[in-house]
Amino acid sequence: MKRKITDSRELFQGIFDIVRTIPEGRVSSYGAVAKAMGLKAGARMVGRAMGYVDGVKPAVPVQRVVNSIGLLSGDDGTRAKKLEAEGIKVKNGKVVDFRKLFWDPINDMEL
Repeated sequence: MKRKITDSRELFQGIFDIVRTIPEGRVSSYGAVAKAMGLKAGARMVGRAMGYVDGVKPAVPVQRVVNSIGLLSGDDGTRAKKLEAEGIKVKNGKVVDFRKLFWDPINDMEL
């Protein structure tokens, strides 16, 4: 059982590392981050990891990870405000011009 906790921490750290590379003013999706991690059907795991970022250093820009159509799932307005501060327009809880702003870690991440 202890091994599983270690694996989750390592998995979350990998997710955090990818999310940190999303450039300011761009967004990615839970699924795209999961795919970059090699997780099949792992979008929910990415979402779960985003719930554990409090106190993580360096900070993880969770506002830049949205669902596959650009919706800010479960946002209380905080993520929308952060995105708007980065120059991203959000209307009715959805990123305006999502496809244009979409950043794909597999194609766009510099290793």
